[in-house]
Amino acid sequence: MIKSMKSAFFLSTLLLLGNSLLAQIEDKRGIVAKGAQLEKVKDGFSFTEGPAVNRQGDIFFTDQPNDKIYRWNPNSNQITLFREGAGRSNGLYFQLDGKLIAAADLNNELWEIDPQTGKETVLVPSFRGKKLNGPNDIWVRPKGGLYFTDPLYPRPYWEGIRGKEMEQDGQHVYFLSADRTELFRVAEDLKQPNGIVGTPDGKYLYVADIGDKKTWKYEIQEDGYLTNKTLFCEMGSDGMTIDERGNVYLTGKGVTVFDRNGEQIAHIPVPENWTANVAFGSLTRNTLFITAMGSVYTLKMKFRGVW
Repeated sequence: MIKSMKSAFFLSTLLLLGNSLLAQIEDKRGIVAKGAQLEKVKDGFSFTEGPAVNRQGDIFFTDQPNDKIYRWNPNSNQITLFREGAGRSNGLYFQLDGKLIAAADLNNELWEIDPQTGKETVLVPSFRGKKLNGPNDIWVRPKGGLYFTDPLYPRPYWEGIRGKEMEQDGQHVYFLSADRTELFRVAEDLKQPNGIVGTPDGKYLYVADIGDKKTWKYEIQEDGYLTNKTLFCEMGSDGMTIDERGNVYLTGKGVTVFDRNGEQIAHIPVPENWTANVAFGSLTRNTLFITAMGSVYTLKMKFRGVW
């Protein structure tokens, strides 16, 4: 009798804990699919980052300390190694032609990787004759050209003075033209730009200044330059994504979601010390894929993601 009472108490405690965890998801607009729960796909990595979706809905992500890129198949829910020796890639992003852009900060470069052959091409080796700080996050504009952030996060594998001081005169945002002939800065007044994402119509760009705990919204000009900088929300972010309703997903302490007007509408807690990045995967683009510390998670959403 006592044993059965203990068992009943244990089960009821588990149920209460489970309900408590589910209750932590704040969802004012019903963007999470009904009955969906955060699911851990796999752990055992060192630090996961840079999720990017291809046309088939597969997610590629990095384990930067171990210098590897992995691939998640949404149909089998299995993760396989795509590439070892990835230039210590951080952020990733797929172009429309299927090539994978990688922020390879082993030598502070921007790479283009052919998913079929695995061969890389260095797109950006430097800027004005000096090494970049460490390309971090990337967004490819629908009509061509790409933006990337270049904050400074000193790495233990950097050698010499590069491990102590940055060669650039600040932490900036850059634009690389579609024909790869022009590379220029588009934002030079941020403290530490990190997460970056644009709208599907190519009209607006969001840049998270994690060093200033703010996210800014810009208008994108035809030539790639940015204008009309406006405050989007009082929160920085490591990685970012956006859904079909224009809701913007920021990361750090879990995933925090803001509508297109900058009002917080949801918070998804993740049981890790830091949530690094997020993207939408699967063929229907309604699975939120989350990289957090040494693990990756998924959560079914009501709306489709754009990237």
